[in-house]
Amino acid sequence: MERDLFINGPVDLLFEEAAVNDATNGRTDEEQIRAMEGIVRHARYQNPATDIVFMHFVDPGKMKLYRQGETPKVILNHEKVAQHYGIPTINLAKEVTERIDAGEFTWKDDFKNLHPSPFGQGVYARSMIALLENSWVGPAAEDDKIKSHNLPEPLDELNYDNGTLVDITNAKISGDWKLVPNWEPQDGKGTRKNYTNVPMLIGEKTNKGKASLTFVGNTVGIAVAAGPDAGLIQYRIDKGEWHKLDLLTNWSRSLHLPWFFTLSSGLENKKHTLQIKIAEKEDPKRIGNTCRIRYFYINK
Repeated sequence: MERDLFINGPVDLLFEEAAVNDATNGRTDEEQIRAMEGIVRHARYQNPATDIVFMHFVDPGKMKLYRQGETPKVILNHEKVAQHYGIPTINLAKEVTERIDAGEFTWKDDFKNLHPSPFGQGVYARSMIALLENSWVGPAAEDDKIKSHNLPEPLDELNYDNGTLVDITNAKISGDWKLVPNWEPQDGKGTRKNYTNVPMLIGEKTNKGKASLTFVGNTVGIAVAAGPDAGLIQYRIDKGEWHKLDLLTNWSRSLHLPWFFTLSSGLENKKHTLQIKIAEKEDPKRIGNTCRIRYFYINK
């Protein structure tokens, strides 16, 4: 948020959508609420008058649930945050489902994908415009002033309101781990902007050293390029118990996919040390056993 969203200072109006990714990426209820609440509070620390709109985009899973008479859990979680902070929401998942069921258009021929066709983008845009127009139906007095929003007590005290990226050069490395100044894949697989031709902290060999980060905060994680060669790691906080994590995602076979793994949250907000090492491969058919870190991230 600091690097990209607030690069030119605070914003007046922020549209936020995470319902599709939070659900398909398997984020827990706790993560969904902590992240959305963190975005709201982070934005309003910058500018208490920032207006925010939540949007719930559509995907086939949400359509199925609405047709069964259920509200998707991720939408319920985001709505909890919206209600707590008085934020308007646009439920595009429900709207699109109802309009398809009413015969106005089809998913296959018109909307086409959860990354909508131009037609689908138009459906979204018109609903967003309608919200804004309905917000200004009343007359504006000449002496009306922009007012700051009240910032209530948090829903979850461990929300990610002070999240920040940490440069990989802050880590201490040993053994096989290395800092590659300008990494790019050699396997011909796809990449994403800012995750190729950039510095990467890379470990590939089991029991060949560690990467360690000392930080102050209550949450820590890694942002990785999870490609076809993504492997398994073990990690621990403050020399505690080692935990194992598989970095290979459902989409890694054809793409070095940027992915955020929160390794620990709910920590005491003080100085901690994270250690990471490469774990043994459990499946001999795996292409590789690589951990490729673009950033660490923490919440202070």
